[in-house]
Amino acid sequence: MRYVIVCVVKGIAGDFNNNLRKELFEKFKAKSSKLPAHVTIKAPFEYEGEITELEKVLEEFCEKEVAEEFTIDGYDYFDDRVIYMRVNMSKQAKNIHDKLIDKMREVSYIEFDKKDGKNKIFHVTLASKNLRPIYNKVWEHIQLYSCNFQCSFDNITVYNWKEGTWKLYKEFRLKDA
Repeated sequence: MRYVIVCVVKGIAGDFNNNLRKELFEKFKAKSSKLPAHVTIKAPFEYEGEITELEKVLEEFCEKEVAEEFTIDGYDYFDDRVIYMRVNMSKQAKNIHDKLIDKMREVSYIEFDKKDGKNKIFHVTLASKNLRPIYNKVWEHIQLYSCNFQCSFDNITVYNWKEGTWKLYKEFRLKDA
């Protein structure tokens, strides 16, 4: 089974991302993830057994840790392959994220690389599939929209791949501040 672990971006920022991704697809056929607006914690991984060890780690983590704020401020890109909303993790949110990575490393079937470990570039993707031929048009179009949001690192959400799309497996909620 294939899984991915994310922090779903909710509220106004999440709606903005989801709606803009839909608009970019309708206008330019710019594709993105089948997940809702999110910051990736652990990129997709395969595991055939039950993920009870991971669930236990995430439950215990959320019982102890408190949600922290971060901002989304403007747009950026990876070459001409990905356009995204820029995430600025507060010191506190980055600390929670890094503690989470340390705890998840204890799970036997979880391995991190530079794209999804502690030092990743935090972002919320807008367009990422076959972007090169339409990159300039998409980049120009998103500049029409202001992108500045307050968000909360308040969930750790696991999805699994079923029937050709990501399906919610389980959401773990961090304690309110």
